[in-house]
Amino acid sequence: MPAEFPDFRLGTVLATSFTGTLSERHGNPIERIPTPQRLADWLAVNGLAVDSCTAAQLDLARQLRESIHAAATAAAIHDALPEPAVQVINDFSAQGRPAAILTPDGNRRWQLNSASPVEDALSVIAADAISIIAGERDGKLALCASPTCQAAFFDTSQSRTRKWCDMNTCGNREKKARYNANHRKTPIPTE
Repeated sequence: MPAEFPDFRLGTVLATSFTGTLSERHGNPIERIPTPQRLADWLAVNGLAVDSCTAAQLDLARQLRESIHAAATAAAIHDALPEPAVQVINDFSAQGRPAAILTPDGNRRWQLNSASPVEDALSVIAADAISIIAGERDGKLALCASPTCQAAFFDTSQSRTRKWCDMNTCGNREKKARYNANHRKTPIPTE
């Protein structure tokens, strides 16, 4: 993948990983799918390989991403789900015709319809969002504690007290900032 694009932030939950394709929403936003090809790359990395994407399909994907983000954020703070976001998620979930396929090694793989593979992939993402927002999976929606990020993520830790969407980015950045602030306050002993 070209170096000029930021790395994908991959997680174990498809829907919240998808919302992570736009990060630092409250700081300097980082768009991780700026082109149709990057959307195809992200889908492939997440088991939803498509041959290509169009600019119109990228726009649809971003509409779904923002709707999932809005609904997941509302669910995480126990607020009413925004009706327009719910409608978009439902529409995307209903439009696709992907099929879950069991592989010989016992894993699930998605078979996308050859006539509309991108739409089918978005349908899978929407259905995943529905399952986590509806509380059907073991875990809870939470918001990243980073003031510049505040991404919705699905916490499956045993205690359900995870603070960061990604420890390698937001968590490390916040811990480093706290460490630096504490060490600036500590007087340096003089001889």
